[in-house]
Amino acid sequence: MASSIESLLAGLSGIDDPIEELQSLKTALLAIPVNALRDSVSGQRFNVIFTLLNSNDREQVELCVDILEHILMALSPVSLAQNYRVELQGGLTHPNEAVKILALTQIGRMVEHPDATTEILNNHDILEAVIRCIGEEKLAVAKQAIQSLSKLSHSKPGLDKLFHTDLLTVMKDVMAKSDTIRYRIYELVVEISSVSPISLGYCANSSLISQLLGELTGDDILIRATAIEMVTTLAHSQHGRQYLAQQGIMDKISNMIRGAETDPLSSLYIPGLVKFFGNLAIMDSPQQVCETYPIFQNKVFEMALDPDPAMIGVALDTLGLVGSTVEGKQVFQKTGEKFKAVLTRMSQLASSGATELRVRSLDAISQLLTLQSEQQTEDLLALTESWFHLLSKQPMDMISNISTQPFPELHCGALRIFSAIASQPWGQKLMINTPSFMEFILDRSTGQTKEAKDAKFELVGTLVCSSTAAEILGSQHYIRLKTYLREGPYYVSAVSIVSTEGAE
Repeated sequence: MASSIESLLAGLSGIDDPIEELQSLKTALLAIPVNALRDSVSGQRFNVIFTLLNSNDREQVELCVDILEHILMALSPVSLAQNYRVELQGGLTHPNEAVKILALTQIGRMVEHPDATTEILNNHDILEAVIRCIGEEKLAVAKQAIQSLSKLSHSKPGLDKLFHTDLLTVMKDVMAKSDTIRYRIYELVVEISSVSPISLGYCANSSLISQLLGELTGDDILIRATAIEMVTTLAHSQHGRQYLAQQGIMDKISNMIRGAETDPLSSLYIPGLVKFFGNLAIMDSPQQVCETYPIFQNKVFEMALDPDPAMIGVALDTLGLVGSTVEGKQVFQKTGEKFKAVLTRMSQLASSGATELRVRSLDAISQLLTLQSEQQTEDLLALTESWFHLLSKQPMDMISNISTQPFPELHCGALRIFSAIASQPWGQKLMINTPSFMEFILDRSTGQTKEAKDAKFELVGTLVCSSTAAEILGSQHYIRLKTYLREGPYYVSAVSIVSTEGAE
């Protein structure tokens, strides 16, 4: 096989129209398993393919890219660095997007390998070209460049090269091209900062982080909204949160929420500020965040009652996120009537809102009602039961009605609420006391999509795994549920197959 590839490569030299030969080479390469391909291509040179990339014929270039993708992935990163460094560097400035992405992908492989990384670190021009790719018009090229540089920064020599040489000046030059490209550099800096306290230190010392934080209070509302997203990502790591706290960013964002009440354009950035604190609450402590920044919780409740769908959606997601924790549930419960009003609103949205808001309401409600078995204290069980009964005078009927509607996402959302209460004794008692409910659970003809079958199977599994289900539901129902679980989510009985064939 190696000899046939060699002869196909030889046949490409000096041809004016190599499309047919390239197609034959591509077919031959695709026929070789990856392991065997490594042996077939080792020791051979593929410069002729790189040369054929220099063409205005799009089909020819795309064939060359397909071929090189197969070949180069079969080579080790060290082999790439030693034999194709110059060719890949040329690919970074090629006019075709696919060639740039090919080169960046392979450079990304090299910087993950200790020995190959040294070759790249010693080649200033390659790294400068990769940074300049962040300024390319095509987002896919920029994303690949960001990914490769992010990998490079996982080592101290990589950090030193990016931040302690004139490559930092190159980054700042690229940033100056436009607002969009500036945020791509911020994206890279935030990714690097998230790796470790040391990498955050490099980024902070470069002044790029402080520049990003300064954008939070800029005059351009859209830029401000984008900056909030970046800062939220930075807060995902503990060292990132500590840094933001030291810089007073939590207080600044809290004040921004407070000041937004007099800003007619606040709807463009308020959702981002709320998401920031929602993520902070989950990663640190819902109680601490809500008590330290009460404006956050008040704003979430206010947004849930707002007529603006964009505000409602973010509020629902945040309520579900924070309320998925025991501490979050307890914080909400302490607000008394305020939260009851919000829960009533969520119920109304789940029953009769726009489809997207109905789905988000159902998901938030299921998160609020979920308790793991080890969390099921008497107080918490009483809390979730009282919340369920606040949804409607007949909450089981309400959720059941939603589950029978011909929208898979609503059907699944309703089933997730039933799964949330299925592990709790009060939920099981409601199920067994609701006429025809157990028949509904065991009926495989309802919900024919894969998602619906999976959601029903999860509900059945939750009931079977509960230590109280056998006693509360009765042995007959429990045995049927265990049979359903054993048969799997997609089981079709022989009787239903025969009746379906007869109908045809």
